Amino acid sequence: MSGKGYLPRIADGLVAEYLADLPAVAIEGAKAVGKTRTAARLARTVFSLARSAVVENLRGGTDAVVRAASPVLVDEWQRLPQIWDDIRSWIDEEPVPGRFLLTGSAAPRGVALHSGAGRIASIRMRPLSLAERGLGSPSVSLTSLLAETTQVAGATEVGLADYVREITGSGFPAIRALASARARSRALDGYLEAVVHKQFPELGLLVRKPASLLAWLRGYALATSSTSAYTSILDAATPGQADKPSKSATLAYRDALASLWLIDPVPAWEPLVDGPGTPLVTGPKHHLADPALAARLLSLDAEDLVAGGGPPAIGPQTGTVLGRLFESLVTMSVRTYAHAANAQVRHLRTANGKHEVDLLVERGDTIVAVEVKLAAAITGSDGRHLHWLERALPTRRIVKVFVNTGPWAYTREDGVHVVPAALLGP
Repeated sequence: MSGKGYLPRIADGLVAEYLADLPAVAIEGAKAVGKTRTAARLARTVFSLARSAVVENLRGGTDAVVRAASPVLVDEWQRLPQIWDDIRSWIDEEPVPGRFLLTGSAAPRGVALHSGAGRIASIRMRPLSLAERGLGSPSVSLTSLLAETTQVAGATEVGLADYVREITGSGFPAIRALASARARSRALDGYLEAVVHKQFPELGLLVRKPASLLAWLRGYALATSSTSAYTSILDAATPGQADKPSKSATLAYRDALASLWLIDPVPAWEPLVDGPGTPLVTGPKHHLADPALAARLLSLDAEDLVAGGGPPAIGPQTGTVLGRLFESLVTMSVRTYAHAANAQVRHLRTANGKHEVDLLVERGDTIVAVEVKLAAAITGSDGRHLHWLERALPTRRIVKVFVNTGPWAYTREDGVHVVPAALLGP
């Protein structure tokens, strides 16, 4: 599983680092993001609970896991939730570093598990970031931006058409590797069908109206990169329909999709001490696990997106569907880089809508404030929200960044760093 075709992941170093110091590491994320291949490269023994025979063998007793040569990988551990508590108990008895790896693509529902705090370290794995896709060599490090003020530089030949292909081509490694756009579209359709007909039942949820769930997902796709209310998402999913799914049903959809790591909302920034002195939106910014899923739910291919096709996006934020999906691609990548840098990612929008910053990457007293723009050039007025934030938080170090589709990374005279998405990395 560590052989041919493996794309190195940013998580590789994190998993190895944690495993050197801690008894167990859990890698979490949606199906097909690459968790198993990453973990298997470090494991000496693998128990794949995706196989029903392995699950049945372990139901009678899990001692074979603790006796196996370590590191021991338990893949899809949530199919036998008792294994989590067993591993926790074994670690309490013998807290030796590097004993267990766990991968999971769902959080078990209705099962009481003891906390793994202090025993099992968790790593979130997302689809391939731009830096992991081999588009070039990133010249601007998010970790460096968090650590020090620096001039940025670099050049890339990656342009708008390339970013559109990255949006629709998917960050799921196996889907991305397919030879044709048609094959990738069919694989994404199959992925979504498996969510409804297989993954929901595995959580103990019967979807009586699959069409309603898929319609809600389409509404959520239209709300990508926005703070739309869930009622607005439902209205977009069922336009003109009097018989809409109940609020409890749509909240159940949301909770189950979150358990499956298929929705990946960015929480709102809520400062603990200092703040901008104006009320802030407290709701999350909506994102699916992979913007390719959003494009597929809206039946949009690369040509459609470039031509401005598709229904209007919903939510208080402005912009086209393509602009929203580009922001989602950048957001997914930035969250991967921030996780490696031990930083938190939030969004900021004032309640009156006067100011908004797409992403706040926060570590200690430093905030890297990121705005995302689907444009090759940044104008002088584009930095006004970043400058407002700097004035509003005089006790914090604010690093101002614009991520765009242009060819060059540079620093403007006003201190705003302009960074093409392909040149930003961990």
